[in-house]
Amino acid sequence: MQLNPPSVDLRPWFLTLNDIEGPIDWSTFFGNDNPVEIDVGCGRGLFVVSSSVSRPDINVLGIELDYREGRRGARRLKKLEAKNARILGGDVQQTFDRLIVPQSVAAIHVYFPDPWWKKKHRRRRVFTDVLVNQMARLLVPRGFVHSWTDVEEYFGVISALMNHDDRFENLPPPDEHQPEHDMDYQTSFERKKRKLGCPIYRGRWQLR
Repeated sequence: MQLNPPSVDLRPWFLTLNDIEGPIDWSTFFGNDNPVEIDVGCGRGLFVVSSSVSRPDINVLGIELDYREGRRGARRLKKLEAKNARILGGDVQQTFDRLIVPQSVAAIHVYFPDPWWKKKHRRRRVFTDVLVNQMARLLVPRGFVHSWTDVEEYFGVISALMNHDDRFENLPPPDEHQPEHDMDYQTSFERKKRKLGCPIYRGRWQLR
């Protein structure tokens, strides 16, 4: 893995696809050999930031297409001087194809992916058979996929993709956690939707 000259002031907490050449060597990237988990579409980074604090024995990489949102999370990581968390600005499918070594990721999290409501825009959805194939290739044996959404129709699509794939085992979803404060949610989007009283659909699968 070779890093190009820094493109942003938040390095190493925020990098882009253009900053990295070749597959990522996790031990070099994070400076340790702890298991790596990836947050797809991490937004403002609440899950990445919270995990970096509550689970110091893992490394977390957030991937976010919106640089502005990704940088917001990276600022929080910088303030914490987090050693085990980074945010990468870029497209997840390109990242998975170009930078992630097969069978090197312990878990992949896909929380509240954009539903792209209009039918003509559905092809833009991130959770597709392409993503499922990528996850099956990148996860370590018995690695996990976690996906939550407040859109029942989209959860039906996600569940169908995962449940009908023989490479994955459908596991019981996690219980709904009762937050103790505003930062005690899985993501900022979960906080928004639960405060509006929206149901959250949760799925969990394990690579066989």
